Amino acid sequence: MSVAAQDPPFKVLFVCTGNSARSQMAEGLATHLGEGRIEAHSAGTIPVGVNRHAIAVMEERGIDISRQYSKGLEDVPPPFDLVITLCDAAASSCPRWIGAYPYEHWSTPDPSFVEGGPDAVRRAFREVRERLEGQIQDLIARVRPDRPPGAPRGARRS
Repeated sequence: MSVAAQDPPFKVLFVCTGNSARSQMAEGLATHLGEGRIEAHSAGTIPVGVNRHAIAVMEERGIDISRQYSKGLEDVPPPFDLVITLCDAAASSCPRWIGAYPYEHWSTPDPSFVEGGPDAVRRAFREVRERLEGQIQDLIARVRPDRPPGAPRGARRS
C-alpha cells in the first residue's frame, strides 16, 4: 500500500455568503476531482438554499450536487486543513475561529447577480464552474500531488 493511500483526505471548507452557488459548486468539484483525496465541505455566513442554476451546470459536468444543502458555519465540523473564502463579503465577515486554520481567498464573482435572461445567467454559472475547476485542480496538485486529478487509480505523477 502506498503512503498516499494511507494519508487521510485533505479537509477543505469553501465559504461564501449564501452557500448557494460558488461554495456549493466548489464542494461538488473538490469531492469529484479529489477522488477520495479531498474531504470537501461548504458553508455560508448567511445560508439561503442551493441555487438551481448551480445544480444544473454541475449536472452538465456529470456532478450531482442536488442532495447538497445550504449550511451555516456552525454546521460544518472542524478542524480543517484549509479554509477558502470565495467572496469578499464572506472573507470580511467570517468568525474568528476561521483564522485558526490555513486560509486562502479566491475572489469569485457571484453568478446569481448577472444581468440578462436565463441564458446569460447560465453562462455566468458555467464560467464560475470552469474557473473553480481549474483552481481546485491546482489545489489538489499542491496538497495531494501523488496522482494527477482525473488519472486512473494507481497512476502516479512522474
